[in-house]
Amino acid sequence: MTQTHTITVEPLGREVQCREDQSILDACLRAGVWLPHSCTHGTCATCKADVVDGEVDHGAASSFALMDYERDEGKLLPCVACPRSDVVIEADIDVDESMPVHPVQDFTGTVVALEEIALQTRRLVVELDRDIAFNAGQYLKFSVPARDGLPVVDRTWSIASPPAETRRLEFHVRNVPGGRGTDGWVFGGLSVGDAVSVSGPYGRFVLKTDDDRPAILVGGGTGLAPLKSMIRHALENDAYAGHLTLYQGGRSREWLYDVEYFQALAAQHPDRFTYRPCLSEETEADCGSDATAYGFGMVTDVIAADHPTLSGSSGYLCGPPPMVEAALKTLMSKRLFPRDIHREDFFNEGDKESGAVRSPLIKRGPRDL
Repeated sequence: MTQTHTITVEPLGREVQCREDQSILDACLRAGVWLPHSCTHGTCATCKADVVDGEVDHGAASSFALMDYERDEGKLLPCVACPRSDVVIEADIDVDESMPVHPVQDFTGTVVALEEIALQTRRLVVELDRDIAFNAGQYLKFSVPARDGLPVVDRTWSIASPPAETRRLEFHVRNVPGGRGTDGWVFGGLSVGDAVSVSGPYGRFVLKTDDDRPAILVGGGTGLAPLKSMIRHALENDAYAGHLTLYQGGRSREWLYDVEYFQALAAQHPDRFTYRPCLSEETEADCGSDATAYGFGMVTDVIAADHPTLSGSSGYLCGPPPMVEAALKTLMSKRLFPRDIHREDFFNEGDKESGAVRSPLIKRGPRDL
């Protein structure tokens, strides 16, 4: 039988039981004890905490996220660290009291839709075996089945559905050549009717529903997914008082998706929502009669041209790291403070070994594909 140890989380003083084959973060989240986290696989360092007492196995922590000297100093990444004795950790608990904390649970789902929506991009819709509670912007962890002698691995994808839809959930998945979860599963064998094992909800990249400022949302690639959840939650449930402006970036029209959907939302809610799809590698001449529907150039160029200042606004950035980093600089140049910018970078598995783009100013959460 696997041994169980007691994890004491300071400064909360909460005690959680954790198996030796279970990560400390997983045990805490399942017990309803919130710890900062994002990637859940040892890459981003968002969850980094101090070991006050006890012994841990650091697991698959990236050497970029947890340096050797940090291990020697008693740091750990709870998302991959497992206990080898009773452990006391001290974490940077920064809980938004306005947002509910939903304990992580396991679910079985059935694939009810899997369709091509853009170049190398699929919409995955899963029907869960029971209702799930989550905040707009959170994600689920999928268990990718073992195949060809390779073990089961976990991959995470953001929920594109609003929290009001508690059983049937939408996800957007971009193919990564050679990726176990994408090329080797969602794009290579997964079919409608298949059963999937998922857990969640995870993540702190969520819509701040107690805010009433104008919000700039910037999505690149499938970084649109959590933003779609936020926008639908805000508009369909009157969950956000401020005006929302969505900038969706893509190289060309074949890389964009849900354009007509967001155009319809903007027409339906003109006082609450503005939609700006942007093309970096196509021109007005390429788009012909459709040119008026798009902004042209890098999404950051379009934002800069649209807004002399963004003072008094907030920002939500999600997608590939270069786009997120560029958007961060643009928003800050328009007088947005770091505390008002929320971001989530989407990385693939290779970034665990190669390191990641980081900003010393803003806490961010990269995620695996």
